[in-house]
Amino acid sequence: MGAGHSHSHDHGHGHSHAPADFGNAFLIGIVLNTAFVAIEAVYGWISGSMALIADAGHNLSDVLALLLAWCASVAARRPASERFTYGYKSSTILAALANAGLLLVAIGAILFETLNRIAEPAPVAGETMVVVAGIGIVINAGTAALFMRGQHDINIRGAFLHMAADALVSLGVVIAGLAIIMTGERWIDPAVSLAIVAVIAWGTWGLLKDSVAMSMLGVPKGISENEVRAYLSGLPGVEAVHDLHIWPMSTTETALTAHLVMPGGHPGDPFLLELAHELEHHHRIGHPTIQIETTRANCGAGC
Repeated sequence: MGAGHSHSHDHGHGHSHAPADFGNAFLIGIVLNTAFVAIEAVYGWISGSMALIADAGHNLSDVLALLLAWCASVAARRPASERFTYGYKSSTILAALANAGLLLVAIGAILFETLNRIAEPAPVAGETMVVVAGIGIVINAGTAALFMRGQHDINIRGAFLHMAADALVSLGVVIAGLAIIMTGERWIDPAVSLAIVAVIAWGTWGLLKDSVAMSMLGVPKGISENEVRAYLSGLPGVEAVHDLHIWPMSTTETALTAHLVMPGGHPGDPFLLELAHELEHHHRIGHPTIQIETTRANCGAGC
């Protein structure tokens, strides 16, 4: 390598981290929850239960969330093109962000109606609440179980959290229904609706925070920039590391670029292959691009 710089790129594509195929899980979840939304909304209206209507509204947002997550999962598998050289992998990040937005809308709508019910409590049929919400527990818990194995993917985790939260919310509605049957107190129904809002808000905050960070190309959770830098700096022959960048390509795939100053010259392909293997298996970075430089001429303050 007689030139002042040597450029070498290794992309570490030996292991794929594309989203797992949850097509059947999404289809089953969407069908079951769409049917349940219709049932819950109708019986919520008939029984006068704001808790049931609130849960139906949340379930509707979950159906939309499942559709978004499914579309993003499918899009992420599409091949790269001349315009989208990474393919459509980042659509999974956009879906997670959109899902968080849907939850915020649902929270606002439910909270508005609940506050009106607190001001003017309405009679509620507790028995109907218990039966319908009991069905909801089965459907939501079953749907959540379909996404249990995909927790490493924020897009799938979003779908799981939606459904797991719904199962807990439905349990709360059952408890509220039983309490109304035993006491006849009307305030219990809107009070449970407020608890539902709190549960949704709690789950939404984590999803919103993570999806915003990923959309802004923040270093993904579970990856330490300092540890990666220390690993690269400690490699034989590396005198300095600069222009190190780590960002999410999708909710499951991470990319890295870095310049390594190696005065001894280009280390050869075995060095790059071992580096890519280490980044893949110990730092969860599957798409590294490394530039080798033989002098500090281009690193400036970065060194």
